Amino acid sequence: MSLNSNRIGLIDVDGHNGFPNLALMKLSAWHKSKGDQVEIYSPMFSGHMDIVYMSKVFTFTPDFEYFIDADEIIRGGTGYKDYITQLSEEAEHIAPDYSIYPKADYAIGFLTRGCIRKCPWCVVPKKEGTVQAYDTWQNIKRPDTNRILFLDNNILASDHGIRQIAELSKTDLKIDFNQGLDARLIDDTVAEILSRCKWDSFIRMSCDTSQMIDTVIGAIERLQRHGVKPYKVFVYTLVQDVTESHKRILEISKTGAQPFAQPYRDFNGGEPTREQKRLARWCNRKEIFNSTSFEEYRR
Repeated sequence: MSLNSNRIGLIDVDGHNGFPNLALMKLSAWHKSKGDQVEIYSPMFSGHMDIVYMSKVFTFTPDFEYFIDADEIIRGGTGYKDYITQLSEEAEHIAPDYSIYPKADYAIGFLTRGCIRKCPWCVVPKKEGTVQAYDTWQNIKRPDTNRILFLDNNILASDHGIRQIAELSKTDLKIDFNQGLDARLIDDTVAEILSRCKWDSFIRMSCDTSQMIDTVIGAIERLQRHGVKPYKVFVYTLVQDVTESHKRILEISKTGAQPFAQPYRDFNGGEPTREQKRLARWCNRKEIFNSTSFEEYRR
């Protein structure tokens, strides 16, 4: 470490879930490129730091409760209701530092940012605007793994995004879009492209309202005509009204796809109701879902 370097601490406030925080990985790489010393901050062992970055994705995650010994503390992320703060242009486009998440054996990144939809429960349009090209899979790929996890919120709304997926379909890379694909945009052309990709787990999409049921089922059937088995499709299902959400889960399940219930939380991180949690547990624990009805489970 040079005499002019800074000591930089990183706090992944949501870190208990083990999922890599891309912003912190890019900040780590950027500071290391300047000769700074970077480490995951520990209130017991780190000592005094020049700067500590705190990143929080979810509003319901408890905040970091310990004293932070630092000249400057910078907080960012949707969990802090921060929809404005962005990384510098240089840090935004630097290759992430995967060393701070050694268990992550895949590349991670965005091909597009933003979304054309304005779902009332989603902050993406407010934070990122409409969909726009952002990066290429060649830039995101790591040399030490053939797996890539993409974080795009609506890649199928972008011609650039569809071209990127078409290119990926010609490679041996195993891919996953963990935010889901927009079923309304899966026509026969897109379904054929998706069917040629090597999927790391599932093709994911969402069915968050009753109005989306026919659209999602149509997308599943379209994918099946191109060779994608329904059990390889994973469907996020937002749970607000329990009775209505239960019907959606059953309709999705009839297709052979995998429904996954997500109890609704508002922007203040409000706790889901007991019944919302019960429906989610029944749906997501497949040994329960496959052996008993929700009516029997809730007795």
